[in-house]
Amino acid sequence: MAAGRGVAAEECVGQVVLPGDVLCLPTHPDEDGERLRLGASPAPPTRLLCGPGLRRCDAGLLVTKCGLLRHRQAGGGAYWVDSQQKRYVPIKGDHAIGIVTAKAGDVFKLDVGGSEQASLSYLAFEGATKRNRPNVQVGDLIYGQFVVANKDMEPEMVCIDSSGRSSGMGIIGQDGFLFKVSLGLIRKLLAPKSEIIQELSQLYPFEMVLGMNGRIWVKARTVQQTLIIVNILEA
Repeated sequence: MAAGRGVAAEECVGQVVLPGDVLCLPTHPDEDGERLRLGASPAPPTRLLCGPGLRRCDAGLLVTKCGLLRHRQAGGGAYWVDSQQKRYVPIKGDHAIGIVTAKAGDVFKLDVGGSEQASLSYLAFEGATKRNRPNVQVGDLIYGQFVVANKDMEPEMVCIDSSGRSSGMGIIGQDGFLFKVSLGLIRKLLAPKSEIIQELSQLYPFEMVLGMNGRIWVKARTVQQTLIIVNILEA
């Protein structure tokens, strides 16, 4: 594919794309826009999601990462580039596992595996106030979500959703094992009805936290069972 030329995104699904390629999105003009629809309400508009490795531009989508172009039709549709990238780049909305490295006033510094550390306010926890601060120590594992992530600003994470609930985010327990895998494997594990997760659940009961930054925290009943699961995922 020649860089700078617009090629239909649907034709490139499953093929290798390179940085600089431009993917044109399909247009669906509303032919019945001038007609009055009776007996049926119009379907709500859906928004196409732009995933990792792609960036929106005037012509459509600009490829910023080398890999295979993937497409999902459910939920309005989504395009992303599947690559074997090891270096994580924070993306707004991603859930990641961070390691507390320092306390700087009212902000915690987290190592998320990116080029710079992320910040986390002590008020970004469920029920946290100026008097009721969360007990966060250096070295703790934090599972949170990025609310600010771009190349011009420091990444910022929170451990609450839009309604102020934790929704499973917060401090991860001390027990367990933390290790790192490829970003491609993380996306496979997070896929609905992941075959890998289903196969592992038949071996031992376990708890698992998956971060989009390639980090996995797992805990089984015994240390031996935990290490077996870790070795399977690292293989």
